[in-house]
Amino acid sequence: MSENRNPEPLNFIHNIINDDLKNNKNNGRVHTRFPPEPNGHLHIGHAKSICLNFGVAQAYAGGICNLRFDDTNPENEEAEYAALIQNDLRWLGFDWGNHLFHVSDYYATLFEYAKLLIHAGKAYVCHLKVDEIRQYRGTLTAPGKPSPYRERSVAENLDLFERMRAGEFAEGECLLRAKIDMASPNINMRDPAIYRIRKMAHYRTGNNWCIYPMYDYAHCISDALEGITHSLCTLEFEDHRPLYDWFLDQLPVPCHPQQIEFSRLNLSYTVTSKRQLNALVAAGYVSGWDDPRMPTIGGMRRRGFTPAAIRDFCYRIGVTKKDTVIDVGALENCVREDLDKHARRVLGVLDPLKVIIENYPEDETEYLDAPYHPNNPDMGQRQLPFSKVLYIEKSDFMETPPKKFFRLSPGREVRLRYAYFITCNEVVKDDAGNIVALRCTYDPETRGGNAPDGRKVKGTIHWVSAAQALQTEVRLYDRLFNDPRPDNKHGSDWQSMLNPHSMRVIKDAYLEPTLAEAKKEDIFQFERTGYFCVDNKDGREGKPIFNRTVTLRDSWARAKDK
Repeated sequence: MSENRNPEPLNFIHNIINDDLKNNKNNGRVHTRFPPEPNGHLHIGHAKSICLNFGVAQAYAGGICNLRFDDTNPENEEAEYAALIQNDLRWLGFDWGNHLFHVSDYYATLFEYAKLLIHAGKAYVCHLKVDEIRQYRGTLTAPGKPSPYRERSVAENLDLFERMRAGEFAEGECLLRAKIDMASPNINMRDPAIYRIRKMAHYRTGNNWCIYPMYDYAHCISDALEGITHSLCTLEFEDHRPLYDWFLDQLPVPCHPQQIEFSRLNLSYTVTSKRQLNALVAAGYVSGWDDPRMPTIGGMRRRGFTPAAIRDFCYRIGVTKKDTVIDVGALENCVREDLDKHARRVLGVLDPLKVIIENYPEDETEYLDAPYHPNNPDMGQRQLPFSKVLYIEKSDFMETPPKKFFRLSPGREVRLRYAYFITCNEVVKDDAGNIVALRCTYDPETRGGNAPDGRKVKGTIHWVSAAQALQTEVRLYDRLFNDPRPDNKHGSDWQSMLNPHSMRVIKDAYLEPTLAEAKKEDIFQFERTGYFCVDNKDGREGKPIFNRTVTLRDSWARAKDK
């Protein structure tokens, strides 16, 4: 018998399961499934369902979670998507062992079960067209009316269904419908379709079939065939639960799983519908499904989000039956918290201003020790080259500084991180009056950033040595939308809601030379700037491209507060 590995239930689903275990329902088993359709990329909304289904199985001794592909529509499904989904799941940290299934595994069984429904007078072949079926279905306030084909004999329906299977009818010419109740207040129970004709090859079964089962019919039977105990799905399927139970009650399936609904993940400044995501890709607003601004698993991975941060976010937001919108800042904070513990600290200058140390020897370079993490000595340290010409951020200098500006300005002394105190003596400008360089002096007695005489400076800035710096491309990513609820604006112009600053490319950033050896998906904190990840597609050996994962602080929240 399974037992809860968690001392307290995590959500209402755990309460249901705990009660089932106390009553020895399902013989003490806990068996869930994650059933994606192999027709696209997984996104952050799927991550919530993944963490829930696999997490529930992990929470109970002996618990199992199947990965089952809902491959009932050959039109858009591909083996490539199935492989991509499996890679995403493994990257997120989940494994299904030998519990990998496909609805297409059950096509023959589903076909035989459909014939049993016909034998029982519970299904019939209907020749109404799609728009006619919609008219006959009725409305939320008016009952439907029966199809003129509803009272066909069992023998006629069996013959027609076999002929559908044999390919005698064209697509859309007829379909198999369940015979339930055209007056039901639940429209899903008004003789729903069970099988439709699709004369196209399936990526797994080839041309063996030309009729394919509908989701509502195939899903519940697949659950039963696999011994699923708790079928967890989002709230939009709540009205489908009576149909789920009806199919299982009519057929000699090995068990009757319990469908339980929970709220889907709605994230601010984000869209997650495949239709809307596809529109972004098709219109060229993003470079593809794995664009680092996309909420897909591939996009988040490329941007530098970690599996641990995504799992932590899904755990923190909880599981309820109430639809809410989660601030995307909560996800970004989970990423920051995880990266703060694990990301190596490095120096990088994104908007360079040249600094010439006049009293430093012309041809000399020294190397300064710097830890990779201030709180984790196990990460080790590296040596930073220091020479006469440096780069600092333009924003770290002001010629006429306001009060409380503690960075570099004429006559002021600041600390270079891990290095020396420097003082600005002269500002060099071009003919147009633009600042092109600063002439400074350094105090050689302050190596390591401390003065032996005990004097203090208020400002510490980062830098890189110009001669040894890695010059490369850095991409600054931000939220794709300015509107917090773009998913609610179905009729609006996408372009009006897009954030024009969602990506800024810096072609000539200067980074400390250790980063030339960075590998794909390595993550760093550029001190005082943000967290950055080595892009896993672009770049070349010795010259990686870096994507900004998140800023060090939530700049959107601060702007809102102001």
